[in-house]
Amino acid sequence: MLDIVDDELEQCAARRLALLAAVRAAVGADHVQTDGMTLERYGRSTAARSMRPLAVARPASHEEVVALVTVAAAHGCPVYPVSSGKNWGYGDACAVGPGQLLIDLSRMNRIVHVDAELAYAVIEPGVTQQQLSAHLRERGLALWMDCTGAGPDTSLMGNILERGFGHSPYGNRLQHVSGMRVVLANGETLHTGFGHYQGARATHLFPYGVGPFLDGLFTQSNLGIVTELGMWLMPAAACVQHFLCSVEAPDGIGAVVDALRPLRMDGTLRSIVHIGNDLRVISGGRVFPRALAGGMSRLPEALRTQMREAAGAGAWTVSGALYGSAAQVAAARAAVRQALRPTRARVRFLDERKLALAALAGRLLGDCGPGRRLRAQVALGEALLGMNCGVPNGRFLAGAYWRRRGALPPSFPDGADPARDQCGMLWISPILPMRGADVLALHALAEPLFREHGFDLFVTFSMINERALGAVLTITFDKQDDEETRRAQACYRAVFDAVMAAGYLPYRVGNQSMAALDPQQDSYWKTVARIRGALDPAGIIAPGRYEPAVAQNLSLQLQSNAFVTGTR
Repeated sequence: MLDIVDDELEQCAARRLALLAAVRAAVGADHVQTDGMTLERYGRSTAARSMRPLAVARPASHEEVVALVTVAAAHGCPVYPVSSGKNWGYGDACAVGPGQLLIDLSRMNRIVHVDAELAYAVIEPGVTQQQLSAHLRERGLALWMDCTGAGPDTSLMGNILERGFGHSPYGNRLQHVSGMRVVLANGETLHTGFGHYQGARATHLFPYGVGPFLDGLFTQSNLGIVTELGMWLMPAAACVQHFLCSVEAPDGIGAVVDALRPLRMDGTLRSIVHIGNDLRVISGGRVFPRALAGGMSRLPEALRTQMREAAGAGAWTVSGALYGSAAQVAAARAAVRQALRPTRARVRFLDERKLALAALAGRLLGDCGPGRRLRAQVALGEALLGMNCGVPNGRFLAGAYWRRRGALPPSFPDGADPARDQCGMLWISPILPMRGADVLALHALAEPLFREHGFDLFVTFSMINERALGAVLTITFDKQDDEETRRAQACYRAVFDAVMAAGYLPYRVGNQSMAALDPQQDSYWKTVARIRGALDPAGIIAPGRYEPAVAQNLSLQLQSNAFVTGTR
């Protein structure tokens, strides 16, 4: 019996060596890593769900991706592609299951083309928010990209393919994509829209092409690896004003949502409007005050009130921007004021001139409390206004560090990396109707569950289109505390199950929830599985990713073999 086991181990080792030799031949030995330090780094997760890859391959071109997929298929090895691996709160760079060949596409960072006249860019997966933003400014182009608060070093394409959203009028990002290049599991290359026609002139201008519209199949899926796409850019507006609206009463936000909804629907509010609770403001630039919290893992109410007042924040802060000519912005400003007049909200409008004057006042006030508070508010306003104009900023990652031991990293927000910095964070992202009653109902559903498990509820509601809100409920926890980690994971499961049962379904999920997406066993996911079977019958690309049945099997395998460390 032992001889049989030894033979099987030797055969397994030989197969692994043959696979790695073929992978090195495909991308070059310098771009394949198997050392323990690298595998540990790619296996880090803010969700405390480490998933160590078999190896990491870093292709530099579309052709090398084709070669890797071909090699993987020949050797029966699953691959897991990531654009930059910074999918904070949803799985980071980790696959759904262990032992997969991780394909890191960050070396594919070419801005292939920018059309200044028709306002679009063609990019590869490794192009970051900072890279494209800087490229547009350096070329002196009057074009802005939409950006998110995930940080300057995150991939544009990675977020788009997860159907993420940003801040500007182009913030519903997938709606502003046209033309993809995709590597299929059999090594074929697919061009979507008009892109498969030689000499097509509108590939990146009209996304639908002719015939079935396929682009959506390659978002939130494992049906192919996107290596290039066209994204539309926004012509720089003549005038931009940011507005901040403070709502003092916790239950006052419902009326504000109902007041702003008509302006979002009629086009007065073109940008994505974000609504955050007080903790989103309080956590900016600091970590949880352990010395003042009396051993609690959530803020005592008196301390929370004190910190909110010190930050000059209300129970809720509404944040958005107005775009257009000076006359258009003035009309929109008047409409916002008029809409909010019956509510209890206080609204302020910011532009570069007002921020410059406030910055001067903050310096003159010196190091007193009002001076520090004004300078912090100016820094926030400058970051928000910059984001509205396509300049990414890492300061909005501060909430990820809330329960981290010690202070924020000295270089923060430069190079912020919550996974590297031992931050614990889980995101639950339900969609709800844009009604004040639904905002209050979802908050009333989630807040007691957070409180029961000993966590502060960080929540943002974003007007991602004219009729729906995207919520992000954040559990931040001390990942170095095993008991707190277990509570965080239990809190996540309780809140996830509750919002699903209430009909507030998530627009995206982390790897830990892929298996929970098909509770009704209905025809939708069966249809997805049939498409998967046609395009990738061997299940080579990212098995389990938005594939509930396979994810469930992987989860059972993990439980029985105890692959996941630190979560049992």
